[in-house]
Amino acid sequence: MRKSAKRSRIGDRRTAHRTDWAKLKAKTEEEIEAAALADPDNPPLTEDELARLRPVPFARRVRLKLGLSQEGFSNIYNIPLATLRDWEQGRATPDQQARSLLCLIDARPTLVRRLLAERRAENTRDPFIPRTEPAR
Repeated sequence: MRKSAKRSRIGDRRTAHRTDWAKLKAKTEEEIEAAALADPDNPPLTEDELARLRPVPFARRVRLKLGLSQEGFSNIYNIPLATLRDWEQGRATPDQQARSLLCLIDARPTLVRRLLAERRAENTRDPFIPRTEPAR
């Protein structure tokens, strides 16, 4: 295949996928529903498929929103890695205090990170605040 043919196909694909928002806004709910049902590439979910769906745990959503690994999130926000994994896999649910911490992290991640870092710096002997450097 010649390069010019590839370019024209790619160009056609780009223009073919542009959404006409004005046309879409003019459609009624019934027209939108009918178009969705007629789409062979994306059929609606059956009742059985809907029943099998599970919501993403809040702890995982917060971590993914920040773009952190489980280990990174665990270290930064002082949450035991095994606990975080249990929350994310649905084996356990966070208690009220942990949910509050997750809500704070979700709303103000930089502030919570800074406050925890300050607390670690102030209380190097506190057994509940892990040190960032190895003990001597």
